[in-house]
Amino acid sequence: MADRFRELERPQAGRPKDIVLMATVSSFESLRFPSRSDLRQFGELFEPLYGASTEEARRQAVAALSRCPQIPDETALFIARQPIGIAAIFLMGSRAIPDVVLMRILRTTGPEQARAIGRRDDLSPAVIEALVGSHQDHASRRTGEDRATALAEAARLEREEDIRAELRALVRAATPAAEVPVRLEPATETHQALFVRFARAGEIGMIAVTLADALASSQWLSERILLDVSGRQLAETLVALAMPAQDSLFVLRKIYPHLAEGGAETLIASLDPAEATLRVESWQRADSYTNGDGLPKAANSQSTDADGQDHHDRSSGDRQHRAAG
Repeated sequence: MADRFRELERPQAGRPKDIVLMATVSSFESLRFPSRSDLRQFGELFEPLYGASTEEARRQAVAALSRCPQIPDETALFIARQPIGIAAIFLMGSRAIPDVVLMRILRTTGPEQARAIGRRDDLSPAVIEALVGSHQDHASRRTGEDRATALAEAARLEREEDIRAELRALVRAATPAAEVPVRLEPATETHQALFVRFARAGEIGMIAVTLADALASSQWLSERILLDVSGRQLAETLVALAMPAQDSLFVLRKIYPHLAEGGAETLIASLDPAEATLRVESWQRADSYTNGDGLPKAANSQSTDADGQDHHDRSSGDRQHRAAG
């Protein structure tokens, strides 16, 4: 296995760094009982490859590592210090992070990482105590000048959001009616079965792919929905897709463990289906304006080529049938 890691270190003409990163992670995932040498070599390879890869590949790599039973401590610290949009799934779900590393993360990172760690369902008394101390420490810092800085930053972000809203309104006004995305359609039985299956298996990446397909959106939108650690955005999306209530509750409990003790029921009960549908449709439109031309289409996006459409329908149906089976 060490030879497989060393093979990835050799120059590969024309080989994208994204592929090398995912190959490295896949090789490491295949090790049921990695040796100390395997852990060291993976740690040496991962950070430079991560730095040279795209954000999409980084997200996928971190999501895959969150399912590994063992990873190097330094790699866990490195991932924890990445932007919370990437690190959240790892901090919330990885069973490979020992308590001593969790407490070190709490000492050296910010409140966003602390909130993600607080969502774990296997917190020891020592980590809970460290979380309380971290919360008090962060709260004590947000006084005086820090508080004024935070308020100014919040005002700046609000102004930027207002500008973005005006620009989206202008784009909507200028977009011909034929280009406006179709209304949200309920999830098919195949999508519903895949949501439940992948949630049971803990395959967050495949849930993101299925969700993008059900929404006819880019995968960027589906991943953004899943990264809302409160679970509310996914709950709204499942309600808008007319998922059966029991299936929605099952998926939410599996992805967000903090919703397991009655939280999922309360969240679903608080949502109005009509409002949820309007909100998700607005996400679809924004995603279409932002990513419609620059990112890969979802698996069920329509093609202008009739032959290509027929081929897509057959291949997509075959893939979903195999996955549901």
